Amino acid sequence: MDDTVDKLVIFLAKRDGIDKLVKTFQYVSKLVNWHVETRYPDIATRAKQWEVASGLSRKAFRSGRFLTGFNALRRSPGTSSCFRLLAVLANSGEMVYFFFDHFLWLARIGVIDAKYAKRMSFISAFGESVGYVFFIISDFILITRGLKAERKLLTEGEESKETEGEIKKIRMDRIMRLMAVAANIADLIIALAEIEPNPFCNHTVTLGISGLVSAWAGWYRNWPSST
Repeated sequence: MDDTVDKLVIFLAKRDGIDKLVKTFQYVSKLVNWHVETRYPDIATRAKQWEVASGLSRKAFRSGRFLTGFNALRRSPGTSSCFRLLAVLANSGEMVYFFFDHFLWLARIGVIDAKYAKRMSFISAFGESVGYVFFIISDFILITRGLKAERKLLTEGEESKETEGEIKKIRMDRIMRLMAVAANIADLIIALAEIEPNPFCNHTVTLGISGLVSAWAGWYRNWPSST
């Protein structure tokens, strides 16, 4: 499947695909608002409205998403006690994030009292950051294992299609995991801006770039491969 339109249709049919597209809108509009705020206030206002609408839309798209982590633990908790522990910690943090994000969304759109928004945002971001830390650790462990396996295959010196296929598979897995690490680090910065506001994490440029790094890494990971 090499047709770009076919791939785009498949990509946008996924919930993660739509999320990454709207996330791109959200953080591009954030950067546009910051860039033109003083010179073109009318454009800045429109960009801010686009950013807010995109953020709220993403929360709506993620309804029920907390069940993904629960199902991951139920179906594939890990191949060893170490990975099972990491999976429990990572997915539990993600479940807290997505579950309380529902209440943050309801507070932001006025269904429940807006006074709960700050508290829900903090709990959601805290769970999110915990999940990202353990997902990053898991990916780094698997990347290290992949490097060792690749080195072993190369030192054995056996040239065959099977060996080449194994090496290609390891390298592709490493690229995907590096994309996941990049996205998780970027999202961790955004979460830290909510948990412990500081000049670096809360700067518009930091947030904007982090959001786009996360979105585009997600584009890469979810884009259909050629078959």
